[in-house]
Amino acid sequence: MKKALLILLLVAAGRVALAQEGPKTPEQREKEFYEAIENQVNRLTEQLDLADWQVFYVDSILTHDYREMQAEFNSMSAAKYANSDLFYDVQDKWMEKMYQAMHKVFDEEQWAKYLKTGAAREKKQRDKRAAKKNRL
Repeated sequence: MKKALLILLLVAAGRVALAQEGPKTPEQREKEFYEAIENQVNRLTEQLDLADWQVFYVDSILTHDYREMQAEFNSMSAAKYANSDLFYDVQDKWMEKMYQAMHKVFDEEQWAKYLKTGAAREKKQRDKRAAKKNRL
């Protein structure tokens, strides 16, 4: 899940880099996107000793959900949304979907390891933000 923040930073860094290096081609952005996902899949594969079928599902989940999250961010940016809380809401929505999907793919031992890698802490932070939002 830390990679989600990395991908968000890559998107933000890409925009900053535009001003410095010139525009990146869509192919370059696409390549960076898939490299980040591949790195996350490789890390999870090594940490959790995933079977081939699990690697396929993890890759599919991450690719789909990050792509959808990115699309929502892009549409919000195009609409000139300035409230950062709205961006956190979108991120939390997609990170929760990934969390729930991963739970279905991993066995109990893998799930316990996954939670220890930071997923439990991130889930707790999402739940805390949701509770705070519901109180308002």
